[in-house]
Amino acid sequence: MPRMLDVSDEVRSEIGDDEADRLLGGDRAPDSYECTSCRTPGDTHVEPTSTVLFVGDETAVLAFAHARCIPSQVVPVSEEQLAGAVRSISQSQTGAPDLAVPAAPAPIAPTPGAPAGGVSQPTAPGQAAILGITCGLVLHGKVGHASLVVEPTGPVGRPGSTSGEDEFLDLLQDAGFQAVTDLDETPEQLPGWSVLVAMGKLHAILQPAAAGGSTGWWQAHQPLQVTDAWRMAASQLSEVTMYAVPAGMVGRQPREDLLRQALERAVALGQVVAASLPLAGT
Repeated sequence: MPRMLDVSDEVRSEIGDDEADRLLGGDRAPDSYECTSCRTPGDTHVEPTSTVLFVGDETAVLAFAHARCIPSQVVPVSEEQLAGAVRSISQSQTGAPDLAVPAAPAPIAPTPGAPAGGVSQPTAPGQAAILGITCGLVLHGKVGHASLVVEPTGPVGRPGSTSGEDEFLDLLQDAGFQAVTDLDETPEQLPGWSVLVAMGKLHAILQPAAAGGSTGWWQAHQPLQVTDAWRMAASQLSEVTMYAVPAGMVGRQPREDLLRQALERAVALGQVVAASLPLAGT
């Protein structure tokens, strides 16, 4: 029996037309599943369902999600993350197909945890800048917004630059991020970018890919646990505010009030750019 499945073009290109057609025809799709994003039950007979393909270095695993939670897409992950996804899916989706297809050759992706999009330049010869991510709620007026504060461990230059000059904020402004002058104002949404929350954890920040679709700008070594309050705020507004600062500007803050104070100091110095990124997942 046909299922209410969505198989995106990028998923189809990975698994092949025959497998995609079998899924849409019901031969390879489960009747019920646990949503890979919100972790609640789903039914392919009565609910629009997305196919989500987690792709590692050598293998890929197909999972299912409510279409309202996350669109059908390919999610690049490490082999360790993929192993965790297999365990999770196996425990929750006994009726799901045992699909593990070879990962198609792809351009070399940025190292997880490092800036992507051409900004992972060395801070010193042989030393790459790594992005630190801090999750917290930041008030915009009286409304708490789920936020990410991105701060590299050292200067980030343009491709080919050997000057050591920090151009991190300039690179992000080239991509559409805006300078922040008032922390209470919600920044404009940046088209093509999004924050991926899958299986209840923060996985990646995605940017537009040159060939269409999305690619990872930042990707967690391991999915990051976020608080229930952060997830609820992100889900209610369907977006996450991303702030970016130069190395050493904010640091790791143990409390949200201290995080805000550090951001306010950085804003006063003109050292913060931001954008609102749509939420992919819940």
